[in-house]
Order: sequence, then C-alpha cells, then structure tokens
Amino acid sequence: MGSVRTAAANVDGRTAEGVLGHPERRATILIVEDDTSMAHSLREGLLDEGFDAVLAGDGDEGFRLGASAMFDVIVLDIMLPKRNGFRVCRDLRAAGVATPILMLTAKHGDLDEAEALDTGADSFLSKPFAFVVLLARLRALVRRGASMASSQQGRLQRGDLVVDVRQRRCWRAATEIVLTSRELDLLAALLAASPDVVAKPNLLDLVWGSDFEGDPNVVEVYVGYLRRKVDQPFERTSIQTVRGVGYRLDSER
Repeated sequence: MGSVRTAAANVDGRTAEGVLGHPERRATILIVEDDTSMAHSLREGLLDEGFDAVLAGDGDEGFRLGASAMFDVIVLDIMLPKRNGFRVCRDLRAAGVATPILMLTAKHGDLDEAEALDTGADSFLSKPFAFVVLLARLRALVRRGASMASSQQGRLQRGDLVVDVRQRRCWRAATEIVLTSRELDLLAALLAASPDVVAKPNLLDLVWGSDFEGDPNVVEVYVGYLRRKVDQPFERTSIQTVRGVGYRLDSER
C-alpha cells in the first residue's frame, strides 16, 4: 500500500492539512469498518497523507461517533454488525447530521450503490478500490463539507429560534435562553432535523450515547425542560410529540 500512498500524495495539489481557511486543523475521518485489518490499513494510509482518523468497529459505535458531528467525512461500510451501513446512514440523516458520507459497496453492487444514495450517502466506492481513488473522493468531500459548515457559521435556525453550536448559546428572537449542555444538545438535534421527526432511540444515541443504560424516558423529561424554556414563556408550541415515533420541531407553531 506504500507505493499507492506515494502516488496519491498530491492529488489535486492539496494535502489534508487545513480545512477551508483553517490551516492549523487537519481533516478528521471516521472509518466505520468491521474488518480490523482493512480498517487499520486505511487509518495508517490516511495518517500518512495528513489526515486524522478514528475507527469504529460496528454500526452502533459508528452511529454514536458520527452523531457527535466531530468529523469532516465518514467512511461507512455496508456489512456491519449491530446496525448495517444503510441504517447507520439513514439514522444519521434522520438525526440531522450533515457530515459527508462515503459508503463502501460491493463490487458490481448496483443495488447497493442506489440504496446508498437513497439513504443519504454523498458518494460511494466499490470494493476493491485503489487508495488513490479513496483519497481523491475524501478530499472532494472534505471541501464540500467545509464549505457547508462555513456557510452555516455554526448556527442552527428555524424561525426565530437560534442555537449557536460553537458558542453553546440559544435565543428566541432577541431573548437569550439559558440551557444546560444536555438541553442544548437535544434542541440542536431537533433543530438540525426540522421539520422532520427524530425517533426517540436516535435522540438517545445522539444526546446520551449508545452506551446509555438509564431510563429511556429521560428523553421525555428533557423535552419537558425544553418546552418550559423555549416554548411556554413565548406562548409557542414548537416542540411536537409524534406518538409512537419521537419528536419534531415546527418553527411555525
């Protein structure tokens, strides 16, 4: 694999150092792959090319890490234990995660490729693949994701409700609302997905982590906290319960 890395070093004249005007930050890739040998080989190659890389060995761990929105691109295999790649991709999109996703599909897997795009993947790559091609795809997705993040400036807004994810602050119109860290994470998840519904299990994974072993009704409790802070003082009902499914944020209410 070493010769492949060397050939790929200057694809499109860029290295992975720096993300759209931030030369001090290396692009970070999440690799969700249960083949340990392949995962470590990819990670080693990406580190050599100037990326940072984090590994997840199953779909649940991949979803939990991917939902943290800490990554520039997610490389996602389809055949994963616990939760397959299609479901991970679909669940991340349902939770409002916009991180670019590159899905690894089977050779000549036309149906896999079609389903990958239908579930929200940005690109796909059929196995076996050349490392130089993977690098080119990743660099293109890093640029796309960084451009989207730059345009959003770390702010989520629906109607007059605003969350600044970077500063960890929230406003309704001109009034700042003080939220706990957990409340802010929950509201950000609902805002990012609005007007779509976010399933209760996805909110648990996103806000509390997939290893959370407490009472799942904690979601209802925190939704109640949010309603008392962001809705009731303003005579609004934006946080809606969708019975048997989860919650959605309707900025018109």
